[in-house]
Amino acid sequence: MKLLEDRIRQDGQVLGADVLKVDSFLNHQVDPDLMTALGEEFYRRFQGVPITKILTVESSGIAPALATGMAFHKPVVFARKHKSLTLKDHLYTAEVYSFTKKTANTIAIAEKFLTAADHVLVIDDFLANGQAVEGLLDIIQQAGATLEGVGVVIEKRFQKGRKLLDDRHIHTEALASIAAFENGQVVFSPDEKEQA
Repeated sequence: MKLLEDRIRQDGQVLGADVLKVDSFLNHQVDPDLMTALGEEFYRRFQGVPITKILTVESSGIAPALATGMAFHKPVVFARKHKSLTLKDHLYTAEVYSFTKKTANTIAIAEKFLTAADHVLVIDDFLANGQAVEGLLDIIQQAGATLEGVGVVIEKRFQKGRKLLDDRHIHTEALASIAAFENGQVVFSPDEKEQA
């Protein structure tokens, strides 16, 4: 998606060999116009798929998931990372390791918000090693729901997350696909979806 790639080139910062900082528009400060465009693009790519719920993990996945939910006119459910007095019973849970924070969290979704009748689209901000998505897939399986696809705003193709999903034959769409970081610059993979 050219709009997103241009924004990454303009405002993204490469940190070290494997981290891209996009906090000025995606996961700290959020650009609502960009989120709307991302949601519409996910809708275009998954249009015709029988989606009943959009699923993500707090907190950085919420903005693109909400924009996608608005495009589909479907509810958005986010897995909570932090314990709450109001979220303690009748939960689906999974362990998720955060690559950027170097910590493990238990994520949780209330059973009443995800059922075997649901057809789920997972939306997240990044796909790197695939830990967040794997946690959500575990929860979807616990609920007996049907996974219809995974959409990520930015994927790092040089890490193992995409291969994990491809090996499972999961319909995965990335709006920006990064092949490498070279000399502090982002090198994008070709976007076959825009060329079609």
